[in-house]
Amino acid sequence: MGSRLRFRWPAGPAAPRWLWWLVGCVICTQTTIHLARPLISYRVISQGGDALAIGLITAVYALLPLAIALPLGRLTDRTPRLSPFLLGGIVLMALGPVLLAVSESLGMIALASAVLGLGHIIFMVAGQGLVARFSHESEMDRNFGWFTAGAAMGQMAGPLTGGFLLGEATGEALQGATSLALLIAAGAAACGIPAAIGLWVVGGRRPAGQRGGDDAPRQPIGRLLRRPGVPSGLFVSLALLSSVDLLTAYLPLVAENRGIAPATVGVLLGIRAGSSILSRLLLPSLISRWARRTLIVTSALGAAGALAVVSTPWSGPVTMACALALGGFLLGIGQPLTMTAVVMAVPDDARSTALALRLWANRIGQVALPAGAGAVAGALGAAGALWFACLVLALAAGAARAGPRG
Repeated sequence: MGSRLRFRWPAGPAAPRWLWWLVGCVICTQTTIHLARPLISYRVISQGGDALAIGLITAVYALLPLAIALPLGRLTDRTPRLSPFLLGGIVLMALGPVLLAVSESLGMIALASAVLGLGHIIFMVAGQGLVARFSHESEMDRNFGWFTAGAAMGQMAGPLTGGFLLGEATGEALQGATSLALLIAAGAAACGIPAAIGLWVVGGRRPAGQRGGDDAPRQPIGRLLRRPGVPSGLFVSLALLSSVDLLTAYLPLVAENRGIAPATVGVLLGIRAGSSILSRLLLPSLISRWARRTLIVTSALGAAGALAVVSTPWSGPVTMACALALGGFLLGIGQPLTMTAVVMAVPDDARSTALALRLWANRIGQVALPAGAGAVAGALGAAGALWFACLVLALAAGAARAGPRG
């Protein structure tokens, strides 16, 4: 009581240059992802696709990353320098929107979506592994908070840019508008290349004395999954991320059914992302006042309630904006805390593998949940996909509540 949440800059020795370069890369690449992915929905609509097609193509985004996430995590655990992985991921994320811009069939859209997802998984495994490798345990919540705050900045900039570029476009005009916006998405990813090169120059090698390399013991995945806190952390993480994905994919369709313009959809998604930025910047103060498990449970359960409000048929733009502001704040809390929870539950020499396992679980969610949501949406309409997300978030809150307190 009486104490206030305070914004804390990552300044001084606690914030080396690699963190700033990494956050710059994240902002650029997440702007690309969250500009391009809502446009995929409009691209599918322009090719005559329906809610089920959107769900299946959203799942395709995760298929190839699902296959390579764990081998990639093991590789980065054994690799002294992670900057080349970051750079390679950025290049693929620039290529994906270009392929989408020239796509003229649902199959081509699916292929381009897979390329985009591959670049994203390479970048995220390397970026999260770099934070885990160079952060002291007392700084990990804060550094992951800033990493995900950079992601939320991109999540806000992407939809706002897309909404501005699409405006009131419909029909054939929508096809041309999405092509232009996708090329701009590719340019946003390319803007991250100088930051990745800067990160390569200022550092990125494994700290002296830290275990790793070819002589590091190989941690069996089954053993990692049995460690307390890992299963619940993975489930909460996939629920939170998949819910954001479902919101990004289906809000345009919900809005179209309610007569809400694409520009307004961009504003609504931007509000959600802006609230996530705020909560992640406040994360050091939040974690100093409440237990990590309490915050994770509140994140999942509160986000479920917010999405339920958005899903109700009488929710107009103002009500949806208020619900997404609250839901975005709560969704923003959970992701960085699950990163820390999973990292601290495993040995030091398996941190990148554990984070890759977390991303692998996220991709499982991104394959299974959109497919399930697409089936529900086919039966109940687009809002049914968001009700499906509410159910998954409620289950995740229960799993976090039953997990370890540490």
